[in-house]
Amino acid sequence: MLHLDNWPIRRKITLLVFGIVLFTLLMDATILIGKIASVKVEDVTQRSLLTAKVTAQMPEVKRAVEMALGAAQIQPLIEQVRTIYGADYIVVVDMDGKRMSHPIESRIGTYFNVNEAKPAFAEHVYVDRVKGDLGEGVRAYAPIMNEEHQQVGVVMVGNTVPQLLSILEDMSKEMALIFSLTLCFGILGAYLLASHIKQQTFQLEPQELARTLDERTSAFHAIHEGIIAIDEHERITVINEAARRMLKVKGDAVGENIRKVIPDTRLPEILELGYPIYNQQFYIGDTLILSNRVPIKVKGKTAGALAIFQDKTEVTRLAEELTGVKAFVDALRAKNHEHSNKLHTIAGLIQLGKEQEALRYIFQLDEEEENVAHYISARIQDINLTGLLIGKISRAKELGIALHIDPYSEFNMFPEGVTYHDLVIIIGNLIENAFEGMAEVSERDKRVDVSIVQDESYLTIEVEDNGIGIPQEIQQQIFAKGFSTKQKGERGIGLYLVSSIVERSGGEIEVDSAVGCGTWIRVKLPMERKEDTQYEQND
Repeated sequence: MLHLDNWPIRRKITLLVFGIVLFTLLMDATILIGKIASVKVEDVTQRSLLTAKVTAQMPEVKRAVEMALGAAQIQPLIEQVRTIYGADYIVVVDMDGKRMSHPIESRIGTYFNVNEAKPAFAEHVYVDRVKGDLGEGVRAYAPIMNEEHQQVGVVMVGNTVPQLLSILEDMSKEMALIFSLTLCFGILGAYLLASHIKQQTFQLEPQELARTLDERTSAFHAIHEGIIAIDEHERITVINEAARRMLKVKGDAVGENIRKVIPDTRLPEILELGYPIYNQQFYIGDTLILSNRVPIKVKGKTAGALAIFQDKTEVTRLAEELTGVKAFVDALRAKNHEHSNKLHTIAGLIQLGKEQEALRYIFQLDEEEENVAHYISARIQDINLTGLLIGKISRAKELGIALHIDPYSEFNMFPEGVTYHDLVIIIGNLIENAFEGMAEVSERDKRVDVSIVQDESYLTIEVEDNGIGIPQEIQQQIFAKGFSTKQKGERGIGLYLVSSIVERSGGEIEVDSAVGCGTWIRVKLPMERKEDTQYEQND
């Protein structure tokens, strides 16, 4: 039993082409032979009819057919005509059907059945298909008319029709040559085609390609990251299940224009830029993604673009760790250090026998902390931001810095697309940056003012310090990734994260700083996220 599925592709294609060529040749040969046979029959018919007419018009035949002994004159004459025109037989009969000539001389003088050719005895010229002693053939009839235009006899001319076998025998050499050349070139072409296909498919057989495709497809859809690819005409060529789920794409989007399926995509801009863009955050619909987008190059030309993206990224997790969890850990450490100092003060008062003073000190501390916590909690309606600000106040005391919260500060609603993690990153980094600006200040009171104000349009965050300030020439660089004026530690990430969140949210940052006087930074976040202006420009 043949297992065609396991055959090499070269053998499959060669056998298929061989079968097609052979079938085509057989069909062509059948049609050609039939056409040749038809032409030959028509040629024999016309030749027979012409011979009959010429014979019937011969004066010798006209005179002799009416003579009693005319057969002796007609027979040799007809044999000459038959030889000249190559007819198989010519028979001349009078009106009674008596044979005046015949290729078999014994039949001369015998009678022909007039009923078999009535039209011919009624002055009709015609051709008929017959089966005789020589096989299937054609017989042409022509009346013999005397000088008075009276019919005196009939001429019958017969020729056998070529058979298919005889036609094949006549054409056998030519057909054999054509068959051989066609099959050889067909098989050679099939083999070369199969070899080219095998080379294009990395020497893999179709079943191996199918298995590889199934494996790659399964792995492709199992990836948690979203993947979308487009061609040079912005048509989607690849999209996995994770991308469909994240971006809420319904149906089979392959082949569709990506701008119709995902209106606020930024993937087509890679076709224009021609270079990759990594780790960029932006919104697609209501989903915040971190995207890596790269061009697909074919022979040095951009043939498409590929995007790999996540809705929760390593950068976000790092930011939460650096500015969220770390901020609370620092706050707890500062709080622990502050309480340790306070306990030492209380212990000292007790050892000096001033129990009343120690008690009053404890009540005073408790009241101060309670007032601060109550004030911030009443104005800031988020427990995470409240904890952050209380922790930063403790941290400021440890550093000898007075941290003041604007009494008009108020927060009760997050801007669209902004989470508490984002605000922890922004406020935490701005305050920490202000603390660092105080490191070299010793001649005056260190002060940091924080204001958080919210209205229907914007959430505005302002942080001002009286530190060393920022030189004018580097003020535009402080939000760049990796930029820092410090030489030690993990630097250059905090303000970059702040800038990324503000840009992603459609907000704005203002900086006003003077060396030796301090720095003022204001962040404005719109309550309703603006349209993606960069995408609109690309459209």
